[in-house]
Amino acid sequence: CLVFIPIMLSFCLIALDLCDSTDCGQPALNTRIVGGQDAPAGFWPWQVSLQRSSHFCGGSLINNQWVLTAAHCFPSTNPSGVTVHLGLQSLQGSNPNAVSRSIVKIIIHPGYSSSTLENDITLLMLASPVNFNDHIAPVCLAAASSTFYSGTNTWVTGWGNIGSGVSLPAPQNLQEVQIPIVGNRRCKCSYGASSITDNMVCAGLLEGGKDSCQGDSGGPLNKVGTMKTDFSFFFK
Repeated sequence: CLVFIPIMLSFCLIALDLCDSTDCGQPALNTRIVGGQDAPAGFWPWQVSLQRSSHFCGGSLINNQWVLTAAHCFPSTNPSGVTVHLGLQSLQGSNPNAVSRSIVKIIIHPGYSSSTLENDITLLMLASPVNFNDHIAPVCLAAASSTFYSGTNTWVTGWGNIGSGVSLPAPQNLQEVQIPIVGNRRCKCSYGASSITDNMVCAGLLEGGKDSCQGDSGGPLNKVGTMKTDFSFFFK
């Protein structure tokens, strides 16, 4: 099936002094399991796990103290009880490179609508900055003028369910899957014209089989270039 993703990033670009493009989106550990499901350790160093005793959403590190995620992951701006885990490869196994931070501030996009999921974007301020290394690094955000062509291959990452009601099996390693961008006109035929706006981009396979699922919300849709990730958006 298809997933649709908001691309309203102007709010985030204005709110923060984001990372320089030469320092972001460049995984130091550039190895990949072709056709596999487990993501190679360190290949998506901006991926974070948001947890309230257990994983509930993903997110992306955008500089050393801010994480970008989905607004629908946070029904309120109370940061109590939420922990951000960075450098995490597995939810249950050993994670020698992982660090965690509490959240001191939640900024929900002022134009977010819980009914239409328009502007489904939230910023999280970490309690203290993190140090970048091979397993923790910021993602590059797309420019407001970016164009997303139908058929462009992207990568979905997260720790979400692997099927309807089917949890990721132990040790719950970070997963990756490749899916193409789908044109909004075609996407509107599947979801209805009123459901897809100009602030959203669709990605997925019409025949299904590769997708994001519950628990992947807030995590990135990555377009990988020769040297860096060019854009990252967030699942609905």
